Amino acid sequence: MHIKRVKYKDIEQIPQLKFNTSFKTDFQGSSPAPFIGRFGYPQVNIGVLSPQFSGDTSRYDSPRLWSKDHATISNIASLRYGLVNSRSQANVKEISQGSRFLNIVQEVGMAKNSVELEVSLQKAPQLQFQPEKEIIPFGPQAAIRNARITANPAVDSRVERVVSDTDLKAAPAIISLYQKGFEESSLNKLLSVGSIGLKENRKLVPTRWSITAVDDTVGKQLITEIKNLSVGEYQAYFGGGWGNYYLILYFPEVWSYELFETYLASSVNPWSKNGCMYSTDYENYDGRKEYAEETAGGYYACRISVLEKLKELKRQGSCLALRFITPEYNIPLGVWVCREAARKSLQEKPITFADQSLMIKYAEELIKRKFGFDLNLLLKESKLLKTKREQKKLF
Repeated sequence: MHIKRVKYKDIEQIPQLKFNTSFKTDFQGSSPAPFIGRFGYPQVNIGVLSPQFSGDTSRYDSPRLWSKDHATISNIASLRYGLVNSRSQANVKEISQGSRFLNIVQEVGMAKNSVELEVSLQKAPQLQFQPEKEIIPFGPQAAIRNARITANPAVDSRVERVVSDTDLKAAPAIISLYQKGFEESSLNKLLSVGSIGLKENRKLVPTRWSITAVDDTVGKQLITEIKNLSVGEYQAYFGGGWGNYYLILYFPEVWSYELFETYLASSVNPWSKNGCMYSTDYENYDGRKEYAEETAGGYYACRISVLEKLKELKRQGSCLALRFITPEYNIPLGVWVCREAARKSLQEKPITFADQSLMIKYAEELIKRKFGFDLNLLLKESKLLKTKREQKKLF
């Protein structure tokens, strides 16, 4: 078998999906989330996602709940494909002179629970779309004629404080709320609708960008914290969910991190009959200065989980994370899958080793048994392992 290295953007997307489901032009709905597009930036599409019925729909936009309830791919897809994106356009920098609809979008982004709405669209939306790998999918889209909020949305007092503090930068606001237990999806909504940050810097952020911005911001804070801890042990964790499995190897070294994403036979990430595709990105103790082009948002999402475990263990370490995407993952559900599947892996009982060679041997045998894949094809490309072999230590 040969193995081919590819960039995230070069991986073929899932073919366009078409459904013959009818949707209404006028409806009462309950929106759990806004959506800010990226095409045409800085003039972008802004919208609210809502099923065409009222009630608590918070479950439609909570990866944490999906993970806790062991929701399946089909369960999640059926929820998300029922969300209509009622949209208009706005300039990302003109939120202070925003339209009435932009104000509604911002209210939805800040609300504690789903927001009750009356919506009138210019035409009936049709469910025909191209899913992306970064964002959580949603259903049909249509231009909005008018909309109004029919019940006062509740906003958490801790959110109100950071939103009203126009002298607080976005990064400290995100970190403060994360440390208080807010889910990442709640934080990227706040950033996306331009509700946090210095007053003069607030602007709309495309949803796709805001997801990675939150993961990166939280990750950098956790790195700062774990760098003050003693190094840990040789430990291996394996597990995952939604057709995504992570083998996470910790080494008793100062912080560094490398992610390999291996695309096994799958309709989401197809591979040739004669070989296999993989992507990889790496950072040393000093961190990255450029965006992780090959593994994209999955790099930052997995890194949060890796760092949370180190913080829980009160240890510093070097981490080699290996993601295996299997045919089970037949519909792209968004980058949250990387974060939550890695967390599931790290909830499993670890195996501790006396030295590196024993851990590597275990890893090779495990992956061969689980997926019939020769892990050495990846390990010989690892910058993290190469650095460990070549870097001289003080002692």
